[in-house]
Amino acid sequence: MLVDDNDTDNFISKRIIEITKFAKRVEVKGSGKAALDYLRENQNNPDNLPSLIFLDINMPIVDGFVFLYEFEKFNETVRNKCKVIILSSSDNKRDIDKIVNNNHVIKFITKPLTEVALDEIKLNNI
Repeated sequence: MLVDDNDTDNFISKRIIEITKFAKRVEVKGSGKAALDYLRENQNNPDNLPSLIFLDINMPIVDGFVFLYEFEKFNETVRNKCKVIILSSSDNKRDIDKIVNNNHVIKFITKPLTEVALDEIKLNNI
């Protein structure tokens, strides 16, 4: 799942995932709220849950920090199946340190998403 309020970034990331055949299906959500709603609607249907969530930090209303706070409230099935990778253009060291220390964040990637970054994820069995 891609979670970013920037349509251009979502388009590019989705195309790279599709071209590299990194995932069979890509859900795109234009806000943290839309992503949380999707997870709530599918929390009892693990087959519809994403295995990876590429999450932007800087979004209006529900940013990456709020998303992660709300994500913590989901049941164990959701929290265990959905691994969060931060995909952000932020270079704020305090933000980066704060977010990568979250138990659910497994990686930080600087935008744009690239084939090299996806290969690294595959190699590390993330």
